[in-house]
Amino acid sequence: MTNEATKNTRKSSPKPANRRAGETAPAAPASPKPATNRAERAAERRGAIIEAAMDEFIARGFAATRLDDVARRAGVAKGTIYLHFKDKESMFEELIRTAIVPMITRLWGTPPQPGASVRDMVEGFAKTFIEEVATRRGDLVRLIVAEGPRFPEVADFYYREVVSRGLAGMRALIELGIARGEIKQKDLARFPQIMVAPALIAVIWQSLFSRHAPLDALEMFRVHLDLIFGERRTT
Repeated sequence: MTNEATKNTRKSSPKPANRRAGETAPAAPASPKPATNRAERAAERRGAIIEAAMDEFIARGFAATRLDDVARRAGVAKGTIYLHFKDKESMFEELIRTAIVPMITRLWGTPPQPGASVRDMVEGFAKTFIEEVATRRGDLVRLIVAEGPRFPEVADFYYREVVSRGLAGMRALIELGIARGEIKQKDLARFPQIMVAPALIAVIWQSLFSRHAPLDALEMFRVHLDLIFGERRTT
């Protein structure tokens, strides 16, 4: 019996799936958009909402401002606001954090110039503060003064985030002035409000009486400092 010649069998490679003429391979699924792009867009929307809220609060006051008007001005749906803020109060608090708190941080975070007197440092504070409140930040401060008594939670937040920091910084300067002998009245450290009183007067005066009697707020502050430090000697 003759052995039947064996045929070498080869494993055939799998054939590609049949495609119709002109048909191309399916495209790979699109990769999701980077999270950073979504975060940037969310930050832009949040910024637009805060900017619109500032416009509305300044124009209408805290009590009369409506979220519908803020959304319309920001160009977003009202529901979008709730993705970022739970209510009008939290929106106003964020406005204070972004518009006022950085100014206070900058005022007290800048190291004094070498050899500067305490009076020079206080006068520098006054100059920066007066310049800043001449902008829309001043409108926010005036809004707090006007409506804070009706909305104690808002006033309490402003005190914690702004006023207490400003008073602590001013008290530290006063104590330095006393230690250096530049300030004779030691009890002034108990009442740092006295030192900053002209700046607050300037804020209120600007909104109520400036059209009748324009006020040179910085020059008024210098006269105030003369009462505390003594008049500057000119050479």
